Amino acid sequence: MRALARKGKSAVRRLYRGYNRRKMLNAPPPSTRQVRILLLHAYGMGGTIRTVFNLASYLAKEHDVEIVSILKEAEEPFFPIDPRVKFRFLDDRINPSNDPLRAMLSKMPSRIIPKEETAYHRFNLWTDLKLARYIRSLDTGVLMATRPGLNLAMAQLALPSVITIGQEHVALRTQAEPMQELIKWRYRRLDALVTLTKADLRDYRETLPKKPKKLARIPNAVPPMTGGTSKLDAKVAIAVGRLTRIKGFHRLITAWETVAAAHPDWTLRIFGAGPQEENLAQQIVEAGLQGKVELPGPTSDVGAELEKASIFVLSSRHEGFPMTILEAMGKGLAIVSFNSPHGPKEMITNEVDGLLVKPRTNANLAASIIRVIEDEQLRRDLAARALETARTYDVDAVGEKWDALLAELLARRNGTYVRPQPPATDAPGPDGSSATSDGPAPA
Repeated sequence: MRALARKGKSAVRRLYRGYNRRKMLNAPPPSTRQVRILLLHAYGMGGTIRTVFNLASYLAKEHDVEIVSILKEAEEPFFPIDPRVKFRFLDDRINPSNDPLRAMLSKMPSRIIPKEETAYHRFNLWTDLKLARYIRSLDTGVLMATRPGLNLAMAQLALPSVITIGQEHVALRTQAEPMQELIKWRYRRLDALVTLTKADLRDYRETLPKKPKKLARIPNAVPPMTGGTSKLDAKVAIAVGRLTRIKGFHRLITAWETVAAAHPDWTLRIFGAGPQEENLAQQIVEAGLQGKVELPGPTSDVGAELEKASIFVLSSRHEGFPMTILEAMGKGLAIVSFNSPHGPKEMITNEVDGLLVKPRTNANLAASIIRVIEDEQLRRDLAARALETARTYDVDAVGEKWDALLAELLARRNGTYVRPQPPATDAPGPDGSSATSDGPAPA
C-alpha cells in the first residue's frame, strides 16, 4: 500500500509539473508592473498591516499595487489607505455568501496552512480553496506574502512565471520545529526572501540548505504620522501593541508598581486590543494602579498619542522588527526596551538612542524607566538621538531598497542580470604590501 501511495503521489507531481509547463508556454513575459501582496486581514490592526500599507503606498508610485486580504472581518480599515492601492478580499466574513459549498468547507480545517502557523485557526478549507484559486490564476507580475503560512502556500502553488517574494516579520528561531522544516525545503522555490533584521538574515543563510535566488534584509520604514515631535514634558509613558501574552504587558504593569511608588504623578498608557485585555484590567485593579495605568483601547492615530508622551516602553518577550519603536523614535521619545535579540537589539544603541534592558526582568525594566524619569537630560539626549536614528529609516531610503530588489529579480528572469563585482585590488608587491588601488578595499 505504501508503494502504491508513493506511486500515486509521484503521478500527481508529474501532472502538476506538466500543467505548470503548459501554463508557462502561454504566460506573458516576466514583469514587475503588477505587485500583489498577500495579507491575512487587511482591515485589522497590527504592525505587519501598518508596514504593508506603508510599502504598498510607496510602490504605488511606479507599480499597479493590490493588497489581497485572505479575510475581511471589519467593514472599514483600521489604518488609513492610499487611494492608489487596490484591495481584494478572498473570504468576506462580515457579509458571507450563502454558497452551500462555502458553508461546508468553512467547517473543515485548512490543509494548505501548517498547523504550527500561529494564525492556523483563522484558516479553513474554504480559505484554502479561495487562496489556491487566486494564486493559480496569476501568470505574471510579482506576488509577495507576509507571513510564514502564506509564504509556504505561495512557494507551493505559484506558477514559475510569477516573481515570488516572501517577507518575514517574525524571527526564524521563534518558529515551531515543523514550520522550520517546511521552510527549509519550500523557501528555495521563492525568487527572494526578505527579512527585517540582520540577525534573521544570518539565521536563514545558515539554516536553509538550498536558498532562494536572493536573500535580502530590508527593514521597515517609519510611516507618515500626524503632528510634530514630543515636547518631553508630559509625565506619560506609552506602550502600543496587541494585548497578547507575547507582548509582555503583564510584566510592564508589574514593573509600573515600582515606578508608581516612586513617581505617583506619572501615568502609563497601553494602547491596543486583544485577548489579554480583561486579564490586564484585572491586574491593574489588583495592583491598585487605577488612574496610574490606563488601557484606552486601540488607536488609528499612533502619532498623536506618541506626541503626548515622553517615554516609550517595549516589554515584548521577542519581536521581529517592532514598528512601534520606529514610530516612537520618529516622534522623539526616550525609548526603554527589553533587549530582544532580533528587533530592538539592532534598532537601538544602548545608552545612545535608547536603553536596552535584560529580557523578562521586571525590576530592571522599572529601574530603567525610573532612571529616564529622574534624569531629564538623559531623557532629552536619548530622544534627540532617536530622532537621528529614525531618519535612517525614511520611507524613500527604504523604498529605494525595494526598487533595487524588484529590478534585480526582473533582470534575473530576463537573463540580463550582471552580478556586481567586488572592487579590484592590485597584487601584493615584493615586500608583501599591496599597491594603491583606484577604489576602496572590499568591506
